[in-house]
Amino acid sequence: MMTIRQGTLRFFSACRPRLLSTVALLAASGCTASRLAAPTGRDLRVLVYNVHAGKDRAGVDNISRVAQMVLDSSADVVLLQEVDSVTERSARTDQLAEISRLTGFHSAFGRTLNYQGGGYGIGVISRFPIVSDSVIRLPVTPGQARAGGSYEPRGVLHATILVEGMRIDVLNTHLDASADDSYRRQEAATLVAIARSLMRGGARVLLGGDLNSTPESAIHAMIETAGVRDAWPACGSGNGFSYPETTPVKRIDYLLISKSMRCIEARVLNSEVSDHRPVFFRISLPADH
Repeated sequence: MMTIRQGTLRFFSACRPRLLSTVALLAASGCTASRLAAPTGRDLRVLVYNVHAGKDRAGVDNISRVAQMVLDSSADVVLLQEVDSVTERSARTDQLAEISRLTGFHSAFGRTLNYQGGGYGIGVISRFPIVSDSVIRLPVTPGQARAGGSYEPRGVLHATILVEGMRIDVLNTHLDASADDSYRRQEAATLVAIARSLMRGGARVLLGGDLNSTPESAIHAMIETAGVRDAWPACGSGNGFSYPETTPVKRIDYLLISKSMRCIEARVLNSEVSDHRPVFFRISLPADH
């Protein structure tokens, strides 16, 4: 393993190759071919959604409603934050596995925290095969103490998706939510190094998630130095506010894209399924690369 300071990436878990046989994938998930049928053309529909550990603002379980939101949006790839995996508070439900089952999508979970006998973190689900995935830590100094003296490490889930033979590198993250941005700056610096490394290799990158920062912030400017650009200004409808869900007052949920990609459509979906509203993007992929 190597560190960012050494000019490379430190992996929180090893990259896990995925079986690419469509028949095997369908058989394992119990899905029909039509559920996983690819959309026409090279447009990719992406949803960014913080699911509030599987509960709405009132504390009612929301996983089935999240899955229905994904299906109703016609999303191809979904970047999820605040996902529980078999924790006590979530009745030992593997939330990402359940969303995957209900949608028929492939999935990759990024555990960033051991919590209540299970895990907590971020996830990607995709209509298309996920050929590899890994979690990379976003270290901060000193460690951030939370209520009860515990610590919540942050990370980025790197999932590589094969879209009709085209590799797409997805970086999904959830940055620190403190009022002061000293932790977010450190996390963003590592995130930028990861994205730059991929971009130098010619990757097509989708970087998104709950960044807990607004568009005019220093954090936002830092992330764009990686060579990715905020998709919303080019194609968004309205102000892009997604938090809180009842009457949104800020834009903190993002998708940033490689310069070879183009945003055709972006909108915030009206929903109170979580404490964030989901943000939908339609991205035009390059014909070749």
